[in-house]
Amino acid sequence: MSAPSPRSAGSNRILKWGAAGSGLLMLAGLGAFAYASNVAAGRASGGGAITVTLRDNRCEPGELRVPEGRSTFRIVNQTDRAVEWEILDGVMVLEERENIAPGLSQTLGAKLRPGEYEITCGLLSNPRGKLIVAPSQAGQDGEAERPALTAFIGPLAEYQVYLALQSNKLVREVGALNDAIQAGDLEKARALYAPARAPYDTLTPVMPHLSDLANAIDPLPAYLAGREKDPGFTGFHKLEHGLFAAQSLDGLAPVSVKLLADVEALRGRLRALRLKPEDMGDGAARALRVMADALSSGGTELYAGTDLADIEARLAGVAKIIALLKPVAGEAAPAPLAAVEAKLAAVEGQLSALRKPGGDPAFDALSQTQKIALSDGVNALEQAMETLNEKVGFGQDNV
Repeated sequence: MSAPSPRSAGSNRILKWGAAGSGLLMLAGLGAFAYASNVAAGRASGGGAITVTLRDNRCEPGELRVPEGRSTFRIVNQTDRAVEWEILDGVMVLEERENIAPGLSQTLGAKLRPGEYEITCGLLSNPRGKLIVAPSQAGQDGEAERPALTAFIGPLAEYQVYLALQSNKLVREVGALNDAIQAGDLEKARALYAPARAPYDTLTPVMPHLSDLANAIDPLPAYLAGREKDPGFTGFHKLEHGLFAAQSLDGLAPVSVKLLADVEALRGRLRALRLKPEDMGDGAARALRVMADALSSGGTELYAGTDLADIEARLAGVAKIIALLKPVAGEAAPAPLAAVEAKLAAVEGQLSALRKPGGDPAFDALSQTQKIALSDGVNALEQAMETLNEKVGFGQDNV
């Protein structure tokens, strides 16, 4: 799962001082992105939002009860660092909101089926709260009529093939990165880091089904109590820190071996994963939301600066889902599908315009205007994808 940037800690302070002094949040550096994300998240808000306050090691309240159907949660961060909030069903992340800046709040809308779920309370190591969803007739009313399940057999089968191919590529690329690290070749390992990440990024829409592996493969220090020194700091970003921040291979050999074992385990789990149609559409929307959260916080590739390569790969994974759903969605909801395709093309155009002859620029090299425009484009695509999901009838059997 993507995570917030430690670089945003200082800008969060700027954001709060700017808000108190003049209210011109959009001029407060990276703090403006936390605000922009807050505004975008608030589109689902309205009367009756359920407030959850995140404190240093707990949620208040620690137990929530809601009726089935759609609920809106307002997540208030009263800690001194950026945090995330998730609704979990076992190892599956049903909904999440990332990069909630200190002193600020974000809003999340979730459509939930009856059952008992867990909620995270900031850091990955914090005790979890409980969310109980009670049956309700109102939650079963007003559903869109979805196409027949048989219409999705082809798209689902093709998507499973895509996941298998991408996971095979992931194992190969991480294997090459591991070989370079074991051989002591720092420069080669640095060059292979972004290509090794790319296949993983394309899998973002399904990683909420496998959060245990995601937390081993892709944790960032901002969500760990000990940050870079935390024992839970493993996987890609542990290697990234060594390769680009420390510029040393010291201590990376066992980390690399473990990452290879984890992605091999991921490949096996993906082969056994049985997806439903809504897992494709809702997974694409969630991946876009995570992408927008990452952009609003100043990026996730904190040491390598290769955020644009991440975004391109994640967008490719979403674009694959849109293409596979097109035959069904084109009949059930042609106008929303056209909106999604237009927004997708717009973001792809933005990325193409940012690309330099020698490749993607470092994320820090982008202007604030460029970052805001890209974040806005991803947010617009995510909203269009959510509308398409609703019109096609996704969500009635989801979560």
